[in-house]
Amino acid sequence: MNVFHAVAAAVLTASLGWEQLPPIPDSEGFAGCFAGVSGGAVVVAGGANFPAGRPWEGGKKTWHDRVFVLEPGGSAWRLAGRLPRPLAYGVSVTHGGRVICCGGSDDSRHHDSVFALAWDGTALQVEPLPPLPRTLAQHAGAVVGTHLVVGGGTETPGATAAGRRVWRLDLAQPAAGWQEDAPLPGPGRILATAAAREGGFYLIGGAGLQAGADGRPERLWLRDAYCCDPDRTWRRIADLPRPAVGAPSPACVVERRLVILGGDDGTHVGTPPDRHPGFRREPLVYDADSDSWSVSPALPFALVTTPSVTWNDAVVIPGGEVRPGVRSTAVWLGSPNRTETLRENAP
Repeated sequence: MNVFHAVAAAVLTASLGWEQLPPIPDSEGFAGCFAGVSGGAVVVAGGANFPAGRPWEGGKKTWHDRVFVLEPGGSAWRLAGRLPRPLAYGVSVTHGGRVICCGGSDDSRHHDSVFALAWDGTALQVEPLPPLPRTLAQHAGAVVGTHLVVGGGTETPGATAAGRRVWRLDLAQPAAGWQEDAPLPGPGRILATAAAREGGFYLIGGAGLQAGADGRPERLWLRDAYCCDPDRTWRRIADLPRPAVGAPSPACVVERRLVILGGDDGTHVGTPPDRHPGFRREPLVYDADSDSWSVSPALPFALVTTPSVTWNDAVVIPGGEVRPGVRSTAVWLGSPNRTETLRENAP
């Protein structure tokens, strides 16, 4: 990282002025929700939390099916409807005025379901789309042109290996079904950050998995990153300055640069959960022209395991985890406050 790139990254992310929107109408907030834009409104659906006590207190994780919408200028979220089932930890993107929800899990298994949520200002419609070729959760995805591209994740709860497989669905011709791309050339991963930029699909960071001494999955903290170019060939790009697991995904694209909004770097693994200080607040900015990363000044929040949503010329981060087992109802809006523009990841 040179001084020029560091200063450019700082100016870039400082140009997004952050403010809070009305909070999610839940006592705890959610991690792993689905979110996007439909009918001009932000839509937040599903997710999981611990409503009856923290996990280290014996609290049980609960999955949810409620769908909320926030209209432009609205002072509160509205209950718009419900998902076909309680669901969390899938991929969600905006395309064609709908929120596309892909995969995810509930309290017993992973799912292959894919569906679109459409809000018309009065009612919520749920339209089924071709299911994934495999059940999948904790994967990452973004829209490249008209294609929803997803990669990584696990096929079953408790898996001790993460996936490398990559699929795409042409949302302009969904009846053609899912097509498999070349696999990610690096290790399989969960909770990576995806991005779409100038026809390329990126998978960045996340965590690998292996079996621990007790047979349960253990995370491997990853810094490697990859781009699948428009010709659908993979190449490795510069490694992250630090691991980033569960950062809001897809990454923002600001002035042609990718911006990863924080993430978990693994430095507090083993810290008692009630003393965990929270996750990283510093954005990581990737300049493809120089194939380099820069670290920007801290955000006013640190939220992981949550989607990012492009809403007009702003980015919305709808809740997430503030530390392991603890959710947030806070919703943050980042708006350009100079001439810089935020480009939508999903048309």
